[in-house]
Amino acid sequence: MKTRITELFEIEYPIILPGMSWISVPELVAAVCNAGGIGYLASGPLNPDKTRESIRRIRELTNKPFGVGATLLMPGAYENALVAIEEKVPVLNISLGKGENLIKKVHAYGGKVITTVTTIEHALAAEKAGADALQVTGYEAAGHGSQITTMVLIPAIVDAVKIPVVAIGGIADGRGMAAALALGAEGVGMGTRLSITKESPVHDFSKNKQLECGIEDTLYSNRFDALYCRVLKTPSAEKAIKKGRNLPKGFIASFAIAKSLNISWIKLTASILSGSKGEKSEKPKDAGSKTNTKSKPQEEKSLISAILKGPKMGMNLAHMAQAYVAIRRATENGNLDKGVYLSGQVQGIIHDIPTVAEVINRTMKEVIQIQKEMAAKIK
Repeated sequence: MKTRITELFEIEYPIILPGMSWISVPELVAAVCNAGGIGYLASGPLNPDKTRESIRRIRELTNKPFGVGATLLMPGAYENALVAIEEKVPVLNISLGKGENLIKKVHAYGGKVITTVTTIEHALAAEKAGADALQVTGYEAAGHGSQITTMVLIPAIVDAVKIPVVAIGGIADGRGMAAALALGAEGVGMGTRLSITKESPVHDFSKNKQLECGIEDTLYSNRFDALYCRVLKTPSAEKAIKKGRNLPKGFIASFAIAKSLNISWIKLTASILSGSKGEKSEKPKDAGSKTNTKSKPQEEKSLISAILKGPKMGMNLAHMAQAYVAIRRATENGNLDKGVYLSGQVQGIIHDIPTVAEVINRTMKEVIQIQKEMAAKIK
């Protein structure tokens, strides 16, 4: 299949594995790339050294184009993006933040940038900033999707911009892909579908739980991690959303996050409180080097400045820290009693756990057959 996305990324099929934390690891990314699509490494849970190590691992597993995802709202994301740039990754996917500087750096070595958006306003801003393509995430998607359905959001953004659009949200097979292409998209993301595959690192219990659930068995709320987010409907998720913000537990959880990212707790806190754009350091770190941090007085001054912006910022920190721990429990350990799992509404039309190659191959066969059938109907 030939679209502007396949040409832009130099891939066989316009099918994308989004960068999902603790899911889009090197092995799954490479499996998608080797099957003809493209995967993005999720750098959110990684520090710069781990990001570099993961990029090099992907290159050991595939010689196909791949990407790295950077959620700029999160602490350490900009530093991870700089590592990806130093490693000259073919594609950088940026989200939740301004990325003009990163886009220029990627373009300098011939790489491509795709920006994740959920509104027309953000789509236009990303195009103006120089993004090569847009990843448009609709209401149906797992995690942070729009409040507008894919069916409406995709054509609205396609009409508003000139760069190619990838549709995400509500797509798990050839039917969804054919619909997205008809709406004007030139590629699709299939996060939930590709997370329920043999190569996916998601715990088997969580995979099988999704197979048991229907299209109505998800929850969509901004009371889980401070942004509108879709999760698998479980007693733990319902409890987390009902209770909402828990400042003490959130701050306790933030210490674990700081340790995993190899940065000081003060820097982590200041970064999230200030809605970090991450553009603090221009120097990527070499593999094996220690993460460069601010001096103690600088960090403390930054933290004080951030706190003065208001208590709402602190509550958002609590949200994000609690969510970080809960999502990891459900994803890696299959602990749905205390954890919360991100899942899209398409879980209800997924009924098996095939290989990545099987998913991609049958999706392409289905979409080609659907296109033929539709062409015959309109003669």
